[in-house]
Amino acid sequence: MSGYLSTSQASDEELIHLTGPQVDHSDAGLEFGGPKARKELEKKLLKKLDSRMSILVVIYVLNYIDRNSAAAARLRGFEEDLGLEGSQFASILSVFYFGYIIMQIPSNMFLSRIGKPSVYLPCCIIVWGTVSLCTGSTSYYGALFARFLLGFVEAAFFPGALYLIARWYKRNELSQRTTYFACGSLISNAFGSLIASGILDLMDGIFGYAAWRWLFFVEGGLTVLVAIIAIFTLPDFPETEVIHWLTPAEHALARRRMIEDNAEDIQQPNACNSSDQAVKPSNAVAGLILAFSDWKVWYMAVTLFLLALSLSFHIYFPTLTATMGYNATISLLLCAPPWLVATVWALWISRHSDTTNERCMHIVVPLLIGIGGFLLAMSTMNTAVRYVSLFLMAQSFAGFMCFLAWASSTVSKPPAKRAVALALINTISQSGNMFGAFAWVKSWGPSYNKSYAICAAASLLCILMCLWLRMTLKRLNREMDMKDTQSDESVDRPRTRWRYHL
Repeated sequence: MSGYLSTSQASDEELIHLTGPQVDHSDAGLEFGGPKARKELEKKLLKKLDSRMSILVVIYVLNYIDRNSAAAARLRGFEEDLGLEGSQFASILSVFYFGYIIMQIPSNMFLSRIGKPSVYLPCCIIVWGTVSLCTGSTSYYGALFARFLLGFVEAAFFPGALYLIARWYKRNELSQRTTYFACGSLISNAFGSLIASGILDLMDGIFGYAAWRWLFFVEGGLTVLVAIIAIFTLPDFPETEVIHWLTPAEHALARRRMIEDNAEDIQQPNACNSSDQAVKPSNAVAGLILAFSDWKVWYMAVTLFLLALSLSFHIYFPTLTATMGYNATISLLLCAPPWLVATVWALWISRHSDTTNERCMHIVVPLLIGIGGFLLAMSTMNTAVRYVSLFLMAQSFAGFMCFLAWASSTVSKPPAKRAVALALINTISQSGNMFGAFAWVKSWGPSYNKSYAICAAASLLCILMCLWLRMTLKRLNREMDMKDTQSDESVDRPRTRWRYHL
C-alpha cells in the first residue's frame, strides 16, 4: 500500500513523505525511449521551461523597482512636495506590507484552486502597475492608500511565482531556479537606481510634473506593458490537460519528473495522487489546514522573518549611499555596484547548493559575511570603508534565496499545502520588512549604528535557528533511514524514500 501518512499519524514526517513499496527504477526511462533519449528530452523540456520562466525575473525586477520607487523619489523632493513630517515617510513604506501580508495566503489558495497562473498573475501585475503609475499624481494620504493597495495586489506575485516554479522543477533544481528568479530583486536594486537616476535627472518639469512623479509614471507604465506580454508567456501547471508549447512526450515527462521527485512508487500514472483521495490537495481548505498544523512551516516563517529584518537595509540603500556626502545622482549610481556583485555571488551560491544538495551552510555563510558588513559600517564613518561594507551587506541576499529553496523543498507535498505554506512563510517574513522600515530612524543617521546593530542581531538569531533546524531535519532523516532498514525485514512494510534537504 502506498500513500501519504494519515493525518493522525503525521508529525515530523507529515503528508509530504510519500511511502510505497520498493520499485525498480531501472526502467524509469523506457516509456521515453530509454535513459539516453529521456535525458535528451529532459534537456529540451528544461530549455523551453527556463525560457518561459525567465519573464518572472523581468517582472520581479519591475516589482522591486515599483516597490522601492519611494526610496529613490525621496532624494528628489518626494517628502517636501507631500509635506511629510516625522515618521510619515516610514509609514508610507511600511503600509505597503500591511496589504502585502493580508493577501498572500488567500491569493496562493486561489491560485492553487484555479490552476491558471498565466492569467491570474499577469492580471494582478496590470493592477499593481496601474496603482504605481497613479502614485505619481497623489498627496500624502493618497500615497498612503496607493502604497497599501500596491502591497495588496503585489502579494499575489512573489509567493505565486515561487509556487509556480516549485510545481515544474525538481527539488535538486529549485535553489538555482529560485535564485535566478529572486535575483530580480538584486538586479532591480542595481539597475533600478540607474533608471531612477536618469529619470530624476532628465524629466524634471516635463508637462509641469516633478521628476519624482515621472519616476512613478514611467515605471508603472512599463510594468503594465510587461504584464500583457506575460499573459502569452507564463506557463500553467504541468497538470494542465493541454500545453501547446510542449510536445505530448515533453508534457508527459514534465508530469513524471514531479511524480518521481516526490514519490518513489511510480508504477501507477497517478502514484503521487494516492493520498489525494484522502486529503484532496486540490482543496484549498485542506492545504490551509495541513500548512497551519505543520510546526516546520511556522518555524521557517519566523526564521525568514529574522532574515528579512536583517535585510531591511536594502529599503534605505539610496539613503545609506547618500550618507557618504555625494549628490542625489551619484548616490543613486553608487547603489549599482554592490548589487551587481551580490547577483554574481548569489548565482554561484545557489548553483553550488543544488550541486551538493545542501542548504543550511549556503544560508549561514552569506549571513556571516553580511554581519561583517554591519560591524564594519558601525566601526567608522570613513567613506571608502563604509562603501565596502555595503558590498558585504548585499552578499547576505544569497542566503535569503537559498532559504526560499529550502522552505519550498521542505514542504513539497501535497501541492495545496505547499501553496499555503509558501504564502504563510513569506507573509510572516514580510512583516520583517514592515518592522525594518522603522529600524532606520532619520535621527539615527548619518551613522545609523543602531540600525546596523538591529540587522546584525537579527542575522545572528537567524543563523542559530537555521543550524537548529538542520540538526532536527537530520534527526528526522535518520528516523526514516531506520524505517527503511526495518522494511527490508518485511516486504509488506511501506518504505519511506523521501528525505529532507539539509
